[in-house]
This record gives sequence, structure tokens and C-alpha cells, in this order.
Amino acid sequence: MKKSPEKIIEIGEKLYESLSECHLCPMDCGADRIGGELGNCNSPAELKIASYNLHFGEEPPLSGGGGSGTIFLSNCSLFCKYCQNYPISQFGTGRTVDTERLKEMILELQKRGAENINFVTPDHMLPFILIGLGLAKKEGMNLPVVYNCSGYQKVEILRLLDGIINIYLVDMRYNDDKTASVYSGCENYSSISRTAVGEMFRQVGNLKVNDNRLGESGVIVRHLVLPNNISGSAGIFKYLAEEISEDIYISLMSQYFPAYRAVEDETINRPITSAEYQRAVDAFYAAGLKNGYIQDVQYETI
Repeated sequence: MKKSPEKIIEIGEKLYESLSECHLCPMDCGADRIGGELGNCNSPAELKIASYNLHFGEEPPLSGGGGSGTIFLSNCSLFCKYCQNYPISQFGTGRTVDTERLKEMILELQKRGAENINFVTPDHMLPFILIGLGLAKKEGMNLPVVYNCSGYQKVEILRLLDGIINIYLVDMRYNDDKTASVYSGCENYSSISRTAVGEMFRQVGNLKVNDNRLGESGVIVRHLVLPNNISGSAGIFKYLAEEISEDIYISLMSQYFPAYRAVEDETINRPITSAEYQRAVDAFYAAGLKNGYIQDVQYETI
């Protein structure tokens, strides 16, 4: 059931109170962010935004003609060696704002023609996002809300978002927990991401588009192909087809290049080859999947 602006704000305020012992993400660091401690995400209890703008490089149902209204949150709860946005995620580039300013950003993006409001790396900033979103909805924000996340989400937090989030744009990065620990600094990624995607799909189902082919609701799973099959594409696709839906939409991404600390690791210190990407495409079809996007120079619908 769709939640009212007042209810969204209420949930945000309750989550803010929980920051005195933060357990928003599976890291469960328990930091007193309200008291000034930094969580594992390197964030106190304040909202920090790196940028907001219209973004035309998202998947076609999100970018459309007007662009996706992306709001990049500073810092992250993961520590990916190869993060291509590492100045934002690892170094915390951005500026601190309040929820009133976030509301203004959302309304500005809508006025500029955004097709949706897209919160990028939102988990550790969720209380502020919900308060700002609720305030914007009270003043007429009526665009789909995109939760653009890593796949490393707690299911009990996701349940609070039922009736708030329209589209989940979620990574499934690894099929193996040991690999996830080495390359993203997290534990139990595989089981956590599978449970998270299952909850997302329960809430909003498969991708639905309007007459203009713009996304209105649903799940899109992003899968970044990494060198030397680090990402375990075949296992992820098999799971999605058998346990979620053969109809689920996959964004199969070929854009990997060695950024941040990847240059120090001989396993991932190069771009992927065309053969590695083709193997991932073959695994997609072998699993019985049929919907999604191939990323080459530009997105093409499968």
C-alpha cells in the first residue's frame, strides 16, 4: 500500500533516532552517529550529498528523454577495491545539507523534467532521504522513486520502504562470499543480496513501463562483469531465473575498468575482454533469462 508523505516522514524520523546505535546496513557497526561517531560508512548523523543532476546514462526506462534525477549520496557502506566513483564513495566528496535543502533538490529536478528521482548509494543516509522525500511529496513531487543500491541491504530495513520505493535498481555483484569479502570488504554478500532482491521483487514485482516506455515500478538487477569471472555471472543468473523470475530485467554491464585500488591487484587491474563479456551474455541466456539490457557503447535492449 502506498504510504502517505506524513508516514514517510515518520519512518525517517524513527530511523534517525536509531542512529544512536546504527544498524541500518548489514555491517551492523552500532556506531553512535548522533553522538558524532562515524559508522563503517564513515558518516556521522548528517546528510551529505556529492551532486544532483539529470543523468542520461542510466538504463533506457530510467533515463528516457528527460533524464533520471540522480542524487549521489556521499560515502558508502561497502569498500569496493575497484569503485569507479571512489572520490564520492570512499573519500566522501560532497557537502552537508539539511532535509529542507534535499526537498528543494527533489522539486528542482522534477521541475527540470526528470523522469524519476534516483537516490544513489542511499542506505546509510536513509533517514534523511525519507524525511526530505516526504516533505517534497507534500509539495507535489509525484515522480517514481528509484532506490539505486549495492544489493547489500537488510531485509528488515527494506520492508520499511514498501509503499515508498517504486523502482529498485540493485546490484548483484558476486556469487561467492569470499570474493565479496576480498573485493568489497563485506561478509555474507551472496546470501544477503539474494534475500534483499527477493524482498524487492516481492514489493514491486517485475519492471513495468508506461506507454512512453518509462519505468513506473519494478526491479532491475545490475550485474557488472569483472575480470577473471570474479563476479560469478552464471551462478547469479541461475539463481535469479530459478528463485525470482525468468522475466526479471538484468542490466549486463561491460563498463569495468581498473579504478581506485584495482590497479594494485593483478586479478582485476585490466578491463574485461570481449570474450569475458560474451561468456556472461551466454550465461544469461543459458539460465533462461530473456529481459534486460546489454551495455556496449550504448544500451541495447535484449
